[in-house]
Amino acid sequence: MTSGLVPKQITCEQCDYTVSVPTLGHRQRAVCPRCGHTLLTYRRNEAQSLVAFAFSALIFLLLSLPFNFLSFRASGQKHSIDLPGGLAVLIDNDYVSLAIITGLATLLLPGMVLLGFVVLSIARINNQRPDYLRRVYRAVCWLMPWSMAEIFLVGTLVSLIKITELADVSIGMSFYAFIGFTLCMTLSMVYFDKNQYALWLNDGELPAPKPLTELEASQSIQRTWALLITASLLYIPANMLPIMQTELFGKSEPNTIVGGVISLWESGSYPVALIILIASVVVPVVKIAILGWLNYSVQTGQLKRQSRRIRYYRFTEGIGRWSMIDVFVVAVLVALIQLGNTLSIFPGPAALAFCAVVFVTMIAAMTFDSRLIWQGSQHQQDV
Repeated sequence: MTSGLVPKQITCEQCDYTVSVPTLGHRQRAVCPRCGHTLLTYRRNEAQSLVAFAFSALIFLLLSLPFNFLSFRASGQKHSIDLPGGLAVLIDNDYVSLAIITGLATLLLPGMVLLGFVVLSIARINNQRPDYLRRVYRAVCWLMPWSMAEIFLVGTLVSLIKITELADVSIGMSFYAFIGFTLCMTLSMVYFDKNQYALWLNDGELPAPKPLTELEASQSIQRTWALLITASLLYIPANMLPIMQTELFGKSEPNTIVGGVISLWESGSYPVALIILIASVVVPVVKIAILGWLNYSVQTGQLKRQSRRIRYYRFTEGIGRWSMIDVFVVAVLVALIQLGNTLSIFPGPAALAFCAVVFVTMIAAMTFDSRLIWQGSQHQQDV
């Protein structure tokens, strides 16, 4: 196989521009000349590489489950957790919602995506297209943004820096296996080109994008406004209420997101404080502001700075998930630090509110139709 499957023409999903695509060689990609979106990427033996990375990631995922993940020792007491045990601790303490969100985003959904990669790649290698394969493909594309293993890993590292100030922490075998899982998962996503697989599934022809009618444009604008207003309202309790509470020798100390950043800064953990500040405070505000500006610009039919606006849109689409770092920090700390009255950490009401902010802004970015940036017609709608 010397080149990838390439259609004669492909319509860009981000600007609705139709492009004639040449035959691609190894590591070449086709880019939309209007908006710069990558239309197609070809890597030699990409299906074989994808199945290898995805299968390796699944093995590392399984290895990360049974062994010790982290251990915490303070005042002569020790508490160790594995990943399923950490989720069980959250459930036992009546934090079922936080356990479900953490388990889905870091274990179950990434595992489902990897299984989908394996199924699609093996079928492509054998050139077999059973009827269920298109459903597998759609499920993989839909689940990928919600798979957050790499964000959980960063959140765990931030947690380690936080709790080393309180007591001794040791890393178990499962932690190293989880690192391997995250690396292989990331490489799997790099090697998965959804348009290449769509071409193969549809015998060399990409399905035409859904037409952008006046009704579709109107609904996109209205849904995006509704979601952004919802996210803005949720952002208030997410920052005003405590995101976690620390009980030290019977004394309870609530911590808000900003309060945690200030504490980290005062303790000298400047890099961690900046990470939390950017991910949990700056990113949600910037994302809401940019999406609001983009939605207003397409609602009023603005035609200027289209290239800049599409870059801002991709920026918001890419960074939104990373705000979950603080939520995963709370989940790890709560699961690990349970030493009774001596030292225990519990999630605050802001944890779920902040989760909702992240999820709603992610859905808002998905709801916003970037093709409207390139439309000349006005779509005036009242919110």
